[in-house]
Amino acid sequence: INACNPVNIDEIKRGNVYEIKIDDSEQVIRILQTLKVYEDGRVANAKWLVNPMLIQMTCCKRAFIRGAFLASGSISDPNKFYHLEIVCDTPSQACQIRDVMNTFGAEAKVIQRKKYYVVYVKEGTQISDLLNVMEAGVALMNFENVRIVKEMRNSVNRQVNCETANLNKTVSAAVRQIEDIERIRDTVGLEYLAPGLRAVAIARLENPDMNLKDLGEILDPPVGKSGVNHRLRKIGEIAAELSGGDI
Repeated sequence: INACNPVNIDEIKRGNVYEIKIDDSEQVIRILQTLKVYEDGRVANAKWLVNPMLIQMTCCKRAFIRGAFLASGSISDPNKFYHLEIVCDTPSQACQIRDVMNTFGAEAKVIQRKKYYVVYVKEGTQISDLLNVMEAGVALMNFENVRIVKEMRNSVNRQVNCETANLNKTVSAAVRQIEDIERIRDTVGLEYLAPGLRAVAIARLENPDMNLKDLGEILDPPVGKSGVNHRLRKIGEIAAELSGGDI
């Protein structure tokens, strides 16, 4: 926009925030006119919305999101949770930023927080996409590295939890089966059972921790997993009859 005259850049409160000052009034007017917020000798855009004509092209939308994020945006530590937000003064500003973000496939939403309006995204993949939209390459790589490790850890935890649940289920079933077999043994003796059922009963008593597949393989002749399960279920029914329970 041909802003050639010198500008002053001052650090605010010794922090990471800097203020750019332009003292040349003609240059200020030219910048405001370029941004289409200055008409008839005054600032015409009271809500400080960006003129839609300025953000028609993809490159302009990228620059718009990048500028909004640099002005009032933040990303939470991805090790804890995924959250990107841009804080706005008015709902109109927030809705405009949200709508432009969503043209890149994001699912940004707006929420009121005290007197401000916050545009936010909480999905990790969408945050990565927005960092890419803003061309924040280093930040994107750092975010993705954390996200990959986090998702791998979560995947391992889910697998361990699933295996633990399956193991608990197997152990509970084996305990119940052994109780049924012992009830039959102590009541009428295992000889009461048909040969096929008796073979499974003895194998289960001798191998309380073995799964059904392995249990079937040690029988003579071998029996499939479903066959072993059927026989153990039949043993359970017999035990229920002997104890006066329902079949």
